[in-house]
Amino acid sequence: MLFPSNPGAPKRPMENAHSTDEALHNAAASVLPPLRSVARTLRRLGHDLERSLPRPARRVLRRALGRPLRPGDIQMGDLRRTTPLSRQFGFDRGTPIDRYYIESFLEAHREDVQGHVLEVAEDTYTRRYGGAHVSQNDVLHISPDHPAATLTGDLTAADHIPSSTFDCVVLTQTLQLIYDVEAAVETLHRILQPGGVLLATVPGITPTPADIEGEAWYWSFTRHSLSRLAAAPFGTEQVEVHSYGNVLAATSFLQGMAVEEIGATELDAFDPDYEMIVGLRAKKRTSVPA
Repeated sequence: MLFPSNPGAPKRPMENAHSTDEALHNAAASVLPPLRSVARTLRRLGHDLERSLPRPARRVLRRALGRPLRPGDIQMGDLRRTTPLSRQFGFDRGTPIDRYYIESFLEAHREDVQGHVLEVAEDTYTRRYGGAHVSQNDVLHISPDHPAATLTGDLTAADHIPSSTFDCVVLTQTLQLIYDVEAAVETLHRILQPGGVLLATVPGITPTPADIEGEAWYWSFTRHSLSRLAAAPFGTEQVEVHSYGNVLAATSFLQGMAVEEIGATELDAFDPDYEMIVGLRAKKRTSVPA
């Protein structure tokens, strides 16, 4: 040995670190088992205490601790029923929940409502969101007897409406009532001026009444189906879709509850698994791509 060890020499840093790690490991090994045993005992006592509580108190405790409610803990209350609170989409209780989302979508795109505007059935949204920016407005209805209609026709066969006429088309909750929905979207594309915008909303999760003013209810949509539908005539890059809804909103809407019974904070929460309303903004190209 060239360098004999010196028993009295101080230990090197690596040796000190090894000794410290070994001491910590030994301390943990002696302390952790009793701590695990205490934790198991506390969990068992907590479960025993929870089971001993009355069901309402147990439910409050589980909510406070962020635990999922167990079968038997959920109270359905007034919603334990096989018929809805309203069959009128909530109109008879206040503002329908789908209208909250429809109007949120139109508000976000109010700048598109300008120039010569076409709306289906009535011009309420044209006037509300376009105002003075609208130079001319028309109302389309399938019935010639409709008092507000300036144009009569079926969007699947509307050859009498000139091409490239409108700067904006406002189409809320209509496509679900048209069986040949592809033909209708082709017509909407045709009658828009180059650079014109289609603002449409469609239902996702919804009641499906057997009859709406003499029309059958054929479809519900998702953001994916509506996007592909519009992309065919408009082009993928010209299409934007936006979904609205969550499980509380959808459940409440199916029951016929109104906005006033839920509140904006809960309605504004979005869960893509529960699309209640899907909004579409599709802009016609200003020129045909080469």
